[in-house]
Amino acid sequence: MRKIAATALLCTLTAGLAACGGGQAEADGPITLRMTTWSANPAHVQLFDSIAAEYKQSHPDVTVTFEALPLENYTTTVTTQIAGGNAPDMAWILESAAPDFVSSGALAPLDDAVEEAADLAPSATALWKQDGKLMAYPFSTSPFGVFVNTDLLKQAGQSLPAGNGWTWDNVVKVAGATAAKTGKQGVVVRDFDYKDWTYLATVFQGWGARAWSEDGKTCGFDQKPMVDAMTFLHQGIFTGKAFPAPGVAADFFAGESAMTIAQISRASLLKDAKFGWDLVPLPAGPAGDYSVIGQGGLGVLRKSENAAAASEFVKFFTSPANSAKLAQFFPPPRTSQLTAETLGKANPLLKPEQLQDVVVDGIANGVVKPSHTGSAEITQAVRAALDPLWKPGADVPGVLRGVCTAISPLLAK
Repeated sequence: MRKIAATALLCTLTAGLAACGGGQAEADGPITLRMTTWSANPAHVQLFDSIAAEYKQSHPDVTVTFEALPLENYTTTVTTQIAGGNAPDMAWILESAAPDFVSSGALAPLDDAVEEAADLAPSATALWKQDGKLMAYPFSTSPFGVFVNTDLLKQAGQSLPAGNGWTWDNVVKVAGATAAKTGKQGVVVRDFDYKDWTYLATVFQGWGARAWSEDGKTCGFDQKPMVDAMTFLHQGIFTGKAFPAPGVAADFFAGESAMTIAQISRASLLKDAKFGWDLVPLPAGPAGDYSVIGQGGLGVLRKSENAAAASEFVKFFTSPANSAKLAQFFPPPRTSQLTAETLGKANPLLKPEQLQDVVVDGIANGVVKPSHTGSAEITQAVRAALDPLWKPGADVPGVLRGVCTAISPLLAK
């Protein structure tokens, strides 16, 4: 699979379309457009399907389908599809793969396919532009927050630290004590699962740590901020028992942990929650307050047999009206809609102050999760080099030096 992924990325993305062959002529008559996504959440699927059904009313010859792919291998699967001649018409692109997709020529420009493009926040579109052209629409610009099971904390005799007390030091104390008292888990970095290390940016950014320099050329894993952050995380796992250990699964939304780091798109899972809960920003670290943003861009593949029709659907899907609907799960890039009042209409489960503190302020001040050209190869290399860290007694600085040894040649490409 890794060889297939590397070949697909080399041919389809890094080398550009010229090396792999172009798209095909636009089809006549009824067509079916396929969009790949990474979410099979029933609430997300229902919303997407409803937008597609509304579109079909005015475009009866166009049927839009959504193909949900597993998150862990999402980019690998999409690039393999493209290289194998089975390119989707549209793809939900993760921020980690944005530099590859945007720079490769794999995407069709969307400037003419976005209504009221001037309303898009520059900070939201920066990752998705090339030579001034918008190559994908960042329909989800979502800061991470901390969901808290307030009932579980109360059961353990703990309380949610407030104000200046909301720090990582206090979080691990409360989470560890709650886990010890209740037999549940403490704080879960959702979707990390000791596989996708990029989600750890929601922790290490609190130390001012970066995976690599701003220009992407210098490894940051062996620098003091990252060493300090990973030492804190390691101690929180194996000493404080505040984070689940490797191999331990815990679903916050099923009541199995005290806290979880996630985005508001997960809030729908709490619709029928049997416990009290809250949503708060990421805790302050030694470097102060911070926010980390996950982005999803919607792009049209040049190799699509129906690229023009796909662009027309994207224009409808990303319109101000549908952007407001999508805001229920995916904070929009439109500045006119980035208010607690507007977001609150689409997110009845969340309080205005939660939306303001986590989403609105988070987008204004946050940094996007790590991304780099050649992301699949780099991500795999980091994951493998970090494996020795996830055991008691690990040499944290030594492991992190090993990460830099593994990825520095890749960063220099």
